[in-house]
Amino acid sequence: MAFKTLSKSEKAYIQSSLQASSSFRSDGRALQDYRTVALETGVVPLANGSARINIGKGSDEGGGTEILAAAKLEVEDVEHGDGVEGGRVSCSVSCSPSAYPFASSGTLDDLQHDYTSLVHSALSHPSLRPANLSILRGKKSWLLSLDLVVLSDCGNVYDALFMAARAAMWDTKVPRTRSVEYRASKNRTGGGTGDMEVDDEQQSGLDTRQVKAATDFELEDYWDEGEPLAGRETWPVCITLNLLPRLHFLDATSSEEAAIPHRLLLAYSFASRSTPTLQGMQLLGPGEVDLVHIKALIQEGEKYASDLYTSLNTKLKDEDIRRTDKARLRFAAVR
Repeated sequence: MAFKTLSKSEKAYIQSSLQASSSFRSDGRALQDYRTVALETGVVPLANGSARINIGKGSDEGGGTEILAAAKLEVEDVEHGDGVEGGRVSCSVSCSPSAYPFASSGTLDDLQHDYTSLVHSALSHPSLRPANLSILRGKKSWLLSLDLVVLSDCGNVYDALFMAARAAMWDTKVPRTRSVEYRASKNRTGGGTGDMEVDDEQQSGLDTRQVKAATDFELEDYWDEGEPLAGRETWPVCITLNLLPRLHFLDATSSEEAAIPHRLLLAYSFASRSTPTLQGMQLLGPGEVDLVHIKALIQEGEKYASDLYTSLNTKLKDEDIRRTDKARLRFAAVR
């Protein structure tokens, strides 16, 4: 949502260009074409997974839409804390003031809340929860905190947010753990044994004489920093359909967004390529859209989402190879 104001004549010109028999866009793209998408993972050293994505860098709109995403894993107590059995996912989106220089602080807060609500509701759904966020059953689990920052918005920020989130989650490595059990010695009763003197009145903070077994975990030392999130193939992608009478188009610039009345957001998950799942849908803009038209748009959006999913996965697998080779060399150098 770029805060760009257009005059009535500018809006009419953009709409008539898009609705012409031979549609024309300012950058020469076809209606279903995306601008150039640049993606890099592993950009935040202290995060468990991170990614930076830019859509449209070098275009007429300026530096493009740029999102930075980082995922961090924290241990939660299931028994006595806020932890959830099997782990949980929490998402938040913040906006750099430079991305919306003309927005007031209150408007910026509202915008961040809207972005966060949309991303969190889609990605924290139980059907998408990774199976390997549990550490000790009934005791400890991982909280996966995904933070996204909108660095610049030159249009199509929703698609960019979901692409950045998916790339950061794909890049996330869950540390390998093994359970540790501390057992009290059977012959360790008050008074001490052998040559060791034990003071009955002083007890260690780690004393286990009153507890038969206490279970904890420790991290394993391994070169690849952990295992990928389970089910990472299922993380959704978002397609934004920009709607005009009798047509729709993809990847709108900020000027095009300011000239159109409606946008339909569709988030698809591809757990099975034969039957993709619609994870979320939202219509932005005033007025109404006919339900029959919405059904047709959902079918069209599924095709676009499938193409985006395939292209994004290809790039992410290339990034996997680059990151794996880099991690192996770094581990060998330390050894």
